[in-house]
Amino acid sequence: MTPFSVLDLSPITRGGDAAQSFRNTLDLARHAERWGYKRFWLAEHHGMPGIASAATAVLIGHVAGGTSTIRVGAGGIMLPNHSPLVIAEQFGTLESLYPGRIDLGLGRAPGSDQRTAQALRRNLSSDPDEFPRDVQELADYFSVSPRQAVRAVPGTGLNVPLWILGSSLFGAQVAAAFGLPFAFASHFAPAQMMAAIEMYRSGFRASRDLAEPYVMLGFNVFGADSLSRAKFLATSMQQAFVALRSGRPSQLQPPAEGYVEGLGPQERAILDQVLSCASIGTPEMVRADLRAFIKRTGADELMITSQIFDHAARLRSFEVAAEALSS
Repeated sequence: MTPFSVLDLSPITRGGDAAQSFRNTLDLARHAERWGYKRFWLAEHHGMPGIASAATAVLIGHVAGGTSTIRVGAGGIMLPNHSPLVIAEQFGTLESLYPGRIDLGLGRAPGSDQRTAQALRRNLSSDPDEFPRDVQELADYFSVSPRQAVRAVPGTGLNVPLWILGSSLFGAQVAAAFGLPFAFASHFAPAQMMAAIEMYRSGFRASRDLAEPYVMLGFNVFGADSLSRAKFLATSMQQAFVALRSGRPSQLQPPAEGYVEGLGPQERAILDQVLSCASIGTPEMVRADLRAFIKRTGADELMITSQIFDHAARLRSFEVAAEALSS
């Protein structure tokens, strides 16, 4: 059975607020734990009206403290926004509080618009070697070495698994070079998925922590008890993605009848691309789509995401995915 996990953006819905989003996130994590999900990851985004997980390490602590066995982590921390030492201390703290349950996925995108990125970053370096250097510095803080002049306390000597995240070939190259597991953002940027998987697997160098390449792929699921209901629920995510690509990010909107039919050809093309790694339908349809995706990609693990406005319907969609993947 292919392991399956959750990616949660802690969505802020229209008429809601971050406090409600955090309650829903914890409730989803508790359900996911019961349904057999392996991990529950939260993503770093900034200045986004519909995403509440900006202080990612804080929210990871909230979720880990409210669950018992599921792994909790970052999918991911946008490392160029931070000092590697600060991230080592944050995740060293989390690992000390919840030993054996914390993951640290690392990305190099800002997770924001350029103005917000300028406010966040230590610098706006365009050097492609900067991210690998930051990854190595972070890994060094978790190691035990007498040569380490600066120590992360807590952090030094703790086994916090590192992952490289990516939506392009660059992340695949970095993950392969470091011998780290690779998580590809196929749930929103699937264009280079197969090329990135091939590049990662062919270039992988075994490391102390990982002997063989390990690929986790993002996948959207909008599962419901009828196809019409699933299509209706998916329109919230479709609205959000079109708004984001149009430079107008907003809170997650309620589903809208006839939304796709009212779009122009450019917006439809955008959605056709992003939804190439998605399943919208009944439990039987979701099961078939997930099996076909795993067969096509050889994914070692799936990261399920489901941007649905209604919390109860969102829970049901994750339950449908869990039933499909565990059967």
